[in-house]
Amino acid sequence: MKTAVIDVGGGMRGIYAAGVFDRCMQDGVTFDLGIGVSAGSANIASYLAGQRGRNYVFYTRYALRKRYMSIGNFIFHHNFVNLDYAYGTLSNAGGEYPLDYDALKANPMQFTVVATEAESGRAKYFDKDDISQDNYDPLKASSSLPVVGRPYMIDGVPYYDGALADPVPIKKAQEEGCERIVLVLTKPRGFRRKAEGDIKLAEKIDVKYRGAAEGLKLRAQRYNDALDYAEELARQGKLLIVAPDDTCGVDTLTRDRNNLIKLYDKGVADGAAVTEFMA
Repeated sequence: MKTAVIDVGGGMRGIYAAGVFDRCMQDGVTFDLGIGVSAGSANIASYLAGQRGRNYVFYTRYALRKRYMSIGNFIFHHNFVNLDYAYGTLSNAGGEYPLDYDALKANPMQFTVVATEAESGRAKYFDKDDISQDNYDPLKASSSLPVVGRPYMIDGVPYYDGALADPVPIKKAQEEGCERIVLVLTKPRGFRRKAEGDIKLAEKIDVKYRGAAEGLKLRAQRYNDALDYAEELARQGKLLIVAPDDTCGVDTLTRDRNNLIKLYDKGVADGAAVTEFMA
């Protein structure tokens, strides 16, 4: 029975999922496929590489640096989050905490990174073949937030955050033949998105990137429909939903270290359910 784990991301709330994956590594839990959206793609990259605790350092130390994310980055470089710093300078060979690319590549687990084509609004599913040593561009593309940043360019194609096109890629996992799925959320299980805020944000990128703007307008509906589907699969025993009961005051761009650590600890504790589900 082919298994999958999906990390939907959520900016700094992704530290919860980082805790879940660290628990999986502690308990020796493995999957056949990992699908990451936005920050979720970076979480899964470290998991594939077997680098327990690596994501924790990024969320609780590096992300607090102005060079990582700040209003200064936005003013001077038009990107609040410096993706090249996070997934390049820090992560490349010779960086402060390199991603172990050789281990990632050797891991038999499939890896899918979800991004959104900014012009068409279509989902782009990158895989391991699109990643190489010191070339982690798919992670950057998947994490490129609209409005607070420019789309990330790969081979002349602009990409935005994967959540605009496929925020909860359960059906993608099923298309890949996965029959048991672990879905890691970074909002409480009963949370459902509201479209009003996304519609207002979409107006800011509509002129140049119509497809991405449309995806932003539809994000809430797509997210909510996917969560309803996830609940149905959970009732059938085919899917496990792992979600925090509380986000500890952490939101997409939160930089409160104490709250981040609390949310990480919740992830580590909740990860025990994954071990049981996968046994």
